[in-house]
Amino acid sequence: MSRFSFSPNRAAWLLASCALFLPALAGAGHAAPKVVASIKPVHSLVAAVMQGVGTPDIIVDGAASPHTFALKPSTARTIANADLVFWVGPELEAFLEKPINTLGEKAKAVELAEAHDIVHLPIREGGNFEEHDHGDEGHAHGHDHAPKAKPDGHGHSHGHDHGHDHAHGAFDAHLWLDPANARAMVHEIEEHLADVDPANAATYKANAETLTARLTVLEAELVAELAPLKGKPFIVFHDAYQYFEKRFGVEATGSITLSPEVQPGAERVSELREKITGLQVACVFSEPQFEPKLVTMLIEGTSVGTGVLDPLGASLPNGPELYEQLLRGMAGSLKGCLIK
Repeated sequence: MSRFSFSPNRAAWLLASCALFLPALAGAGHAAPKVVASIKPVHSLVAAVMQGVGTPDIIVDGAASPHTFALKPSTARTIANADLVFWVGPELEAFLEKPINTLGEKAKAVELAEAHDIVHLPIREGGNFEEHDHGDEGHAHGHDHAPKAKPDGHGHSHGHDHGHDHAHGAFDAHLWLDPANARAMVHEIEEHLADVDPANAATYKANAETLTARLTVLEAELVAELAPLKGKPFIVFHDAYQYFEKRFGVEATGSITLSPEVQPGAERVSELREKITGLQVACVFSEPQFEPKLVTMLIEGTSVGTGVLDPLGASLPNGPELYEQLLRGMAGSLKGCLIK
C-alpha cells in the first residue's frame, strides 16, 4: 500500500475535521455589513457589538453636535450605501430625517429611541427646573409605541418604518446617558445586526452579552462614586443630563440655554446670575461643542467653580471603549468641580 493512501476510517476522520472548520471559514470570508452610526456614543455601542466582524462608520464626529450638524455630500453617500443606519431619532438628529426617508430598500434605519424596554423622560420645561421633583419616578416611562410585528416574531419592527407615532420633541432625546437605556440599545443593535448578517449572529450575540455585563458593572460603580454628590447643586449648559441625573442621584438645578443652537438673551443671563447666587450653585458646566464664554460671563465676580460636561465624548477616540469612558469622564468632571 502506498504511504500516501488513506484507510476508510482516516478519510472519514479528515472529512469530519474539515466539516468542523467550514462554518469558521465561511464566516471569515463573509463580508461585514456596511453599518453607519449617528453620534459617537451610539457608534461606540455598535462598534462593541461588531468587534471581530467589522467597524461602523460615523456621521457626527469629533466636537460636532447633532443639534447644529449639517450633512456633507460625502456623508450622505455613506448613508445611502449602508446596510444599517443606527440613530437615536428625529428628536435629536433632525438633519438625518430626510436622508433616512430616502433610503432604498437595501437599507434599514434603526431608531434606537424606539428600542424595546428603553425609558423615555419628558422634556423639562423652561430650563429653570429646580422646582420639579427630581425624585418623581412617575416622570419616567417606557416608550409606549405599539409593537409592530416583524418576521422573526420578537414583536417589534426591524424595518425602517419612518412614520413616527410620537410628536417630535415629546421626550428628552439624550437617552444614552442612562446605562440601562444603553443596555436596551445594545440588545436592539445586536438583533438588527444578526438580521442582516446571520453568518455572524453568534459573534454579535456574544459581544452584546459581554457589553451588557460591563454596562451593569459600570452602573453600579458610578452609583457608588457619585453618592457623595447628592444635594450639591450645579448648572449645565443645556438640559441634556436628566437621564444621568436620575440614574445616579445627582441634580442639575437649571441650564444656561434651552436650545444649544440659540444663545440666551440678556434677561436670561441676568436670571441665571441670580440663580447662581441665590441657590448657592457650586459649579457651572460648559460643553466642548459650544462656546464657553457664556459660562465665564455668568460666574464673573463669584466664587462658583467651572467644569466641562461632555455628553458626546468629543475628545475621546472612537471605538468600543468610548461609551464607558464617556460616563466615567462625566462622573469625574462632576466630582472634580463639586467636591472641594
